[in-house]
Amino acid sequence: NTSTDNANYERCLDGVLRYSRDGIALLTDTGEELWNQPCQMNNPMVELCGGSIAVGDKGGTSIVVLERKGLKGEIHTTKPIEKFTVSSQGIVSAILKDDELPLVMCYDAVGNELVEHKVQIKSMGYPIDVSVSHDGKTLLVSYLYTEGNAVVSKVAYYYFGEKNEAADYQIYQKEFSDTVIPITTFLNNDISLLVSDHSIVLCKGLQTIEEFAEVKLQTEIKSVAYSEELIAVVVRKADSTDYNLNVYDTRGKLLSSVVIDKEYEYVKVSEDQIILCEDQSCNIYMKNGVQKFEGNIEQNIMEIFPMSGLNKYMVINADGFHEIRLVN
Repeated sequence: NTSTDNANYERCLDGVLRYSRDGIALLTDTGEELWNQPCQMNNPMVELCGGSIAVGDKGGTSIVVLERKGLKGEIHTTKPIEKFTVSSQGIVSAILKDDELPLVMCYDAVGNELVEHKVQIKSMGYPIDVSVSHDGKTLLVSYLYTEGNAVVSKVAYYYFGEKNEAADYQIYQKEFSDTVIPITTFLNNDISLLVSDHSIVLCKGLQTIEEFAEVKLQTEIKSVAYSEELIAVVVRKADSTDYNLNVYDTRGKLLSSVVIDKEYEYVKVSEDQIILCEDQSCNIYMKNGVQKFEGNIEQNIMEIFPMSGLNKYMVINADGFHEIRLVN
C-alpha cells in the first residue's frame, strides 16, 4: 500500500503519476517510487503527451515539465494560468488569464518563451481551450465570441514551422454558430478533435487543415474521453433518463452505441476499453459495445486501468494500489 491522501493519479509512461499540492512522483505499477519532484501548487493539473508530462498550477503561475527520468524544466508565467497543454518534446502552450488582453503563450521545456500571441477579444473572442500538436509546431485554439445574444465559437490553427510566412502564423480559421467548443485536442500528430456541446468534428493536417468528418448529436454531450485511436461520447437519450455511450474511431465512424443508466463522473479510454466509474461503481465496455464488467469495488475508485493478464486491473483508492481480477 502507498499513501494516497490528498493526491491525484494518472496512468502514464508504463507507470502511475502521483501529483498533489506538495509534489509529483512517478510510481511503478506496484507503488514503488521511481522519482519524486517537490513543488508547491494550490490547484495542480496534469497534461500528458508521449513521453512528456506537464503539471501546472491552475490560477497560479508555475508549470513543471517532466519525463521518464524526472525533471526536465520549470516554467514561470507572467499571468495566471487558465489552460495548458504539452507536446511530446515538452513544448508547453498555455492560456494566461487577463480580462483585457489574454495571452496564448508557447514555452520550451526549460521556460524560454517561444511564442507570445496577444488575443484580440473584439475580433476573435476569449480563448477557452488550447492544444499543441505532438511535434510542437501547430497550435489549436478555441475562442468564444458573442454577437448580441448569439454565441459563436471560433477555432484557429497556428503553424510555427519554418515555411509559414503569415504575420500572425494563422493557417486556418472557422466559425461555429450557436455552439461552444470547450475541448480541442490532437489525437495524434495528424488528426485533431473539436468537441462542441452537440457534435464532434475531426480535422487532419498540420500546415494545411482539412475538416473531414463531423458527427452531429441530437442531445447535449455530457462527457467525452479519447485516445489516439478511439473517441467515447456520453449523451443523454432523448425523452429518457438514460444515456448513450457512443464509441467512434478517428474517422468519425460509429463503432458501438450502448445504453447506460447514469452519467458517470469518471470516463476514460484505456487501450480498446471504455471505463466508467463513480464512487465505488465501475462499468467497463469493449470498443465494440460488449460489456466486460459491471459492479462495485469496496472503496471509492481514484484510478483504474487494465494490466497484462486476463481481466486484470490496477485499482487505486484511499488504501493504496490493488491488483485485482474482475468477474461478473
